[in-house]
Amino acid sequence: MELKKINHKLTVCKVAEMSDININSDFCFIAKTDEELSLVCKTDDTPQNTIELDDGWRGFRIQGVLDFSLTGILSKLSVILAEHKIGIFAVSTYNTDYILVKEENYERALTVLASEGYTVI
Repeated sequence: MELKKINHKLTVCKVAEMSDININSDFCFIAKTDEELSLVCKTDDTPQNTIELDDGWRGFRIQGVLDFSLTGILSKLSVILAEHKIGIFAVSTYNTDYILVKEENYERALTVLASEGYTVI
């Protein structure tokens, strides 16, 4: 399985309203529930008016389109990283899963996953 590195620094934040979000950016995840409006974006695209934010994330995605019938893919990755004391923040799209780790753990996470048979591109 291939893991593709994302080449930007990322920020996880809460925002007050959708108008604060640059939806024209080539990389943003928006999650809205009855309790909050969350955003994962390039650090350079972080809105000015955040309620809370956490900088210093890096990420990679599972390359390709994952069929909904596949099971355990995200679980296996998260277990491997947890065994090495690397916390994750995971988000999913229709096509695939993205895993974010704190910047100081990024290279170690990729090395660990490569040693477990994943191809990092």
